[in-house]
Amino acid sequence: MTPAKSPQTMKPATAAKKLGIYLPATPQEFQDNDISRGDFNQLQENPPEWLAELRRTGPHPRPVVAHKLGVSISGLSRGGITDPLTTAEITALLQSPPEWLVAERSTMARVRAEEKRAKEARRAKD
Repeated sequence: MTPAKSPQTMKPATAAKKLGIYLPATPQEFQDNDISRGDFNQLQENPPEWLAELRRTGPHPRPVVAHKLGVSISGLSRGGITDPLTTAEITALLQSPPEWLVAERSTMARVRAEEKRAKEARRAKD
């Protein structure tokens, strides 16, 4: 007789990262308990109000902030952004971009253009 399999679980930090949310802004119950695969899937398919609100207004974790600003996570650090930002703060930065943001977005555009060129060159070789 084989023992019953225990359900797959993940730590709250892992679940928050996969959901694209900032863990300290989540309800205490979410932070204190492991999340089963079934519960995680339910959160993705039918997010509760707290999750929908976090995704909408933040605070957002660094990868989400970087993506919304169109820069790398390293670019955020170079720009002095170390704390999570809300959607309103991100919008304010985009509407009136500081010099560091303009420079980092330009750098990111060059990197993407070079990656595209390299990818096309590899395709042409094959």
